[in-house]
Amino acid sequence: MKITLKSSSIVKPAKPTLEGSFPLSIWDQIGCIMHVPTIYFYKPENSIIKSLETSLSQALVHFYPLAGRLRSIGGGRLEVNCNSAGAELIEVESDANLADLGDFSPSPKFRFLFPDIDYKNTPFEEHPLLYVQLTKFKCGGISLSLTISHAVVDGQSALHFTSEWARIARGESLQVVPFFDRKVFSAGPYSETGPFQHDQYCLPQLLNEESAKKKATSTAILKLTKEQVQTLKNKANADKTAGTGGIPYTRYEVITAHAWRSVCKARKLIKEQKTSLGISVDLRERMQPKLPKGYFGNAIIDVIASSYSGELLSESLGYAARKIREAKGKVTNEYVHSAIDFLENKKDISEFQDLYALKNDKGSFYGNPNLGVISWLRLPLYDLDFGWGKEVYMSPGTHESDGDCLIIPGHEGDGSLALALCLQDSHIQDFNKFFYEDILY
Repeated sequence: MKITLKSSSIVKPAKPTLEGSFPLSIWDQIGCIMHVPTIYFYKPENSIIKSLETSLSQALVHFYPLAGRLRSIGGGRLEVNCNSAGAELIEVESDANLADLGDFSPSPKFRFLFPDIDYKNTPFEEHPLLYVQLTKFKCGGISLSLTISHAVVDGQSALHFTSEWARIARGESLQVVPFFDRKVFSAGPYSETGPFQHDQYCLPQLLNEESAKKKATSTAILKLTKEQVQTLKNKANADKTAGTGGIPYTRYEVITAHAWRSVCKARKLIKEQKTSLGISVDLRERMQPKLPKGYFGNAIIDVIASSYSGELLSESLGYAARKIREAKGKVTNEYVHSAIDFLENKKDISEFQDLYALKNDKGSFYGNPNLGVISWLRLPLYDLDFGWGKEVYMSPGTHESDGDCLIIPGHEGDGSLALALCLQDSHIQDFNKFFYEDILY
């Protein structure tokens, strides 16, 4: 597919905003600090680039940190320089039709739909925190990709911004004002919280790490009907020894447990092989007091569930779900403050950042034998209307890291779900087979 660049411009806030240093919380500065993409597909009737540019400029007045640039302050720590440098808006044309994209499954061959961000050769301080690319297809359809720095937002905050931007584009007022103060994540006293073990920051060893980096990966979206989801829940909750505490396992817990077992089979792990699962836990409702409505930033903590392949496959689905619930259950207010204190006392936190792994060719947490499953089940992903109607499809974007998984609600709104995951080429077909077979038996 051939594309032609039509324009590229920097969009700055429509009015003066606060300037100077904008502090980031410790959760903003660890884990994924690179840009994370999402993409929406539309069939508008009119040209929309000017409307996008004007409304984006207005939205950046309210969400002014996104118009700034990251700045290093030493020891891997970062802050935002609020200098109104602006977001980048790119317009391209493609000789393809929307129909050429098939079922819109994430694929490396669709990279042209997203801005090309070069982290290895361009200092991260020079990258806009927000890239927007409008791609026009020959059939008249368009795609709108939004690529936002994870150092400033998590999934919920990113969607808060996009929904408010769309609201502004429709001529409506802001619904939820963003709350920026990072003091809500101040560290607690070390003497009170020190005993907690934060093993989520000790990454497990990958199998054949050097050779694994060179192996090609594939991405698939596996769809689950409402009935299939219920079948998995019934299986997990039927296990009386799983230790549910009387509370049925959630959709996330059972689907993630099922994916964990399926990937052990697909990778043909020996029964003695330890495998770890990365789980992202939202802190907004777990903090005391709860975070203010509209908190704009990262409010997630990653925890680890571990087991052995043999245990996961010989025990029931409920056993794997219990491992996941136990890991999530560790995240209390005290545990969060302990983790903050643990990280704040590190002289250098760069080893906990994905950008460090990329630049130094280091292995990440994901990859054989590990897995990471993120839930977008409660996020307002759909019905993003900028004034030309709702999208015909929404996709989480490209995912090219082995073991990277994401659970999203079905676009139809009928209780169906989808699991988007990336595995090595040699494992993806077997995973698909086991994933669906094991729901039936």
